[in-house]
Amino acid sequence: MLKFQYWHSFCTFRSLSADINYKMSLSVHYIALVAKQLEIEELKRLKSMSQLVTATGHMIHVLQAERGASSIFLASSGKRFEKTRREHIRESEIVEKDLRNKIEAEIDSSSSASTKIISLIAWVILGLDALPDLRERIGAQKLSGEEAVTAYSRLIAGLISLIFEVADAAIDPEVSRMLVALFNLVQGKEMAGQERAVGSLAFGSGYCSERLQQKILHLIDAQDRSFRIFLEFSEEPVTTLWHDLQGTAVVAELLRLRRILTGSQPDDKLEADLSDAWFESCSERLTAMWSMQSRLVDTLQQRCAALIEKAEEELFDSKGLIQALRDKPPAQAELVDRFFDPGLPVEQSLSFIPPVHETQEQARSVIELLQAQSRHLANIENELSSAKRALNERKIIERAKGILMARFDLSEDEAYKKMRTTSMEQNRRLAEVAESVLDLISLS
Repeated sequence: MLKFQYWHSFCTFRSLSADINYKMSLSVHYIALVAKQLEIEELKRLKSMSQLVTATGHMIHVLQAERGASSIFLASSGKRFEKTRREHIRESEIVEKDLRNKIEAEIDSSSSASTKIISLIAWVILGLDALPDLRERIGAQKLSGEEAVTAYSRLIAGLISLIFEVADAAIDPEVSRMLVALFNLVQGKEMAGQERAVGSLAFGSGYCSERLQQKILHLIDAQDRSFRIFLEFSEEPVTTLWHDLQGTAVVAELLRLRRILTGSQPDDKLEADLSDAWFESCSERLTAMWSMQSRLVDTLQQRCAALIEKAEEELFDSKGLIQALRDKPPAQAELVDRFFDPGLPVEQSLSFIPPVHETQEQARSVIELLQAQSRHLANIENELSSAKRALNERKIIERAKGILMARFDLSEDEAYKKMRTTSMEQNRRLAEVAESVLDLISLS
């Protein structure tokens, strides 16, 4: 797939050739140079998209806080958290302005994003445009708490999908791992944010229905799943920050309040004052996750910058090599003979491995350059596979869950619970169960 992307990009290499200070006929040397230029362009686009990811993650964070405050405001019939809600709205408006500027920059830059990413951006803009009306309806208490939570969560889901698509398009294995870690951290953090909002509805109203209890249990399970993948793809010092967080008083308090919510009977009266403790402990935990998210984003930016610098240095070296070859071309006939020599192993020809008897130093240097690039592409595809697999499994699980919801009129929680129960009973991975669901549906 990656090689196809490079070949597709190569077909439009004329737009890049202005950077080359000499002309030469189409040759392996020229292709090698253009390939390196295209790699640099891809990395620059990735760095640009990572800046959009940063702004998107920030928008998610502030909307989560706004959603939580709005939950308590509505659950208390407007008696509590009005000032806090307005403070969060003001912060959201500032962050939204920055996000819109980043989006505009991406749209204005040529060939900076895929069709999927552009479509998601359009969907996000629609959601942002609807925010003023949503806030006005919440302020007038024309929505229920659950309706408000759903509206915010829908917009946040679009923002998270934007991060997912950027992660799915990454071309560097280390960057891809960082983006997979970031995506799962953001996804788990969103489940934690929804838990804060749902718990706020319960504490704010003084009751926790069985439906809200099931929702909280589902959100806890979904968090654990995302955070496991996050830890699998993360490295120091982020993993240390995560493990340190688990031993804090904040998490201990959250676990205590969770037990109150999930262990209460539908008719049990909850202490309304606990909504403050609930909101505070959830918020502190989310803030700690935000710090980890910021650390990941900073590392991602540094990695992109380092990759670009390294690739530009290699391009400079490649230019020097090609200029030397242009001054004294290698014996092309000998290169041709190599591909028609019946005694030469096929894999040696295809991987551009020079034979032991090679005496043309310049020919060897070209072959070694192409060999290095061939190995580079192969290694990238191999290393990307594990990161892409994690993203693909999420797609499969979400598709299967959606089919079960539509076919059997189930809620999201019920559909997920059915797959999870089947997974445990059959001792199979959740992704395998989801694939079986898709297979059965395709045969029906």
